[in-house]
Amino acid sequence: MDKELTYRATELLRTLVEMHIRDGQPVGSKSLHAASGMPVSPATIRNIMADLEDRGYLVSPHTSAGRIPTPQGYRLFVDTLLQVQPIDARAFEALKGELNPNRSTKELVQSASNLLAQITTQTGIVTVPRPDVQHLRQVEFLPLAENRVLVILVLNEREVQNRIIELPRSMTERQLKAAAELINQRYAGRDLVDLKTGIIHEMKVARGQIDEYMAAALDLANQALDAEEGNDDYVVAGENHLLGQTRPEDFGKLRELFDAFESKRDILDLLDRSSRADGVQIFIGDESGFDVFGDYSVVTAPYTQGARTLGVLGVIGPTRMAYERVIPMVDVTAKLLSVALSR
Repeated sequence: MDKELTYRATELLRTLVEMHIRDGQPVGSKSLHAASGMPVSPATIRNIMADLEDRGYLVSPHTSAGRIPTPQGYRLFVDTLLQVQPIDARAFEALKGELNPNRSTKELVQSASNLLAQITTQTGIVTVPRPDVQHLRQVEFLPLAENRVLVILVLNEREVQNRIIELPRSMTERQLKAAAELINQRYAGRDLVDLKTGIIHEMKVARGQIDEYMAAALDLANQALDAEEGNDDYVVAGENHLLGQTRPEDFGKLRELFDAFESKRDILDLLDRSSRADGVQIFIGDESGFDVFGDYSVVTAPYTQGARTLGVLGVIGPTRMAYERVIPMVDVTAKLLSVALSR
């Protein structure tokens, strides 16, 4: 805490920040005087507010006589004045139910993002873990219409990926089943990167020495591994919450943030920094180092598998978010996701 700030100043700052988070409006000296309950005159309140503004903790919007917290004011509030609330019991049970260890990594990541958005009424974001190695356990091919085939890949312990490929010529269900059996017999247990390289090599070297059935199976496997799922670096949910909390005059800034979601560069850099830190990280306004977050705060926490950090999750919202609820929610969600992924 700023040692030069008096007890009265810190208590008034706490009250003003809490009022602004709750109402979203600039706070005037009269309403602050009434809310604080301090046995001082309104003139004293005004003087303290002016001092807080001079120190950079408050600012006066042009359209109002009231004041709102600056990022510096929010930082002081979060670091020294905030009283974190315990997570709601129903929210905790919802998290435990959805973050079930028997679900796939993809399902767990999507659920974590959705739950963060629903419970905090902000935007939830979770990076998608990239496993060091992916081993093929089993592949299945199911025929679809117009020469298209559904590829079902079972990887590692229980990761399932579905891909759709289009063949140059049709194959019957029986042919597809035979091709899958051949691939499973020859390649099950192999690392996908080595498997891809091996198949290409085998197709080149043995082109004239293998029968049509084997050639078709190898070609099918090659296409299946080429049909990579979309390289989603992170999953976002609840963007509509940002829209509902944005004033019409600030839609331009929100549009820039949505553009950042699409381009990914700035957000991935911020999330990467967060993944290398311990515990909850809070970036308020331009503390992130990117202009696009100027009016927003990002609360993050890394999630792990055993001792290895897999990724990071968090919440993005306006600087006037309810930090006392968001911070423990992000912390608990990261821990429960870590438990689910470590079993």
